[in-house]
Amino acid sequence: MNVAFVTYDGMTALDFVGGYDAITRLDRMGFHELSWDVCSPAQTVETNALRLDVDRVRPNLGAYDLVYVPGGAATRQLTSNEEMVGWVAGAAEAELVASVCTGSLLLGAAGLLEGRRATTHPTAREFLAEYATVTDQRIVHDGDVITAAGVATSIDLGLYLVEELAGAETRRAIAKQMDYPYGPYGAEQ
Repeated sequence: MNVAFVTYDGMTALDFVGGYDAITRLDRMGFHELSWDVCSPAQTVETNALRLDVDRVRPNLGAYDLVYVPGGAATRQLTSNEEMVGWVAGAAEAELVASVCTGSLLLGAAGLLEGRRATTHPTAREFLAEYATVTDQRIVHDGDVITAAGVATSIDLGLYLVEELAGAETRRAIAKQMDYPYGPYGAEQ
């Protein structure tokens, strides 16, 4: 499996890192062979807390099995950035597309949420309504698109994707290694 982690200036660091950490543990802990690229429109990304050098600049997102899109303050402006929206639209060819927080606004602007149910950060639900049927669920899986609510949900989304790819037992093992005491959707176990 080949994963693209989309990054961009102004994304929220935890949106990216929470999912990245859980998903890449599939390979790092020997559960499932996985390769991944941190992708961006530019070689360097400035987040609200980190500076990242990326692996690939504007690769074809449709060439990946899973595309993961974080949110952040910049998403509202990026929804009108034709280059960014066009690049994200390429993810339509991926087997699975996931977003956390306001990353769903980018998916919506790219046409990937048309006719679907989706979620986002509670403060962005009115914006998401332009693109999808909005729910207040923590994680929404509609066909080949999975959206997750606010920032901390990135860990839940990462573990949800782990379970989708490798089963519940693997999710539990990775959550235990992460010392994450919550079950699916962030519910206590």
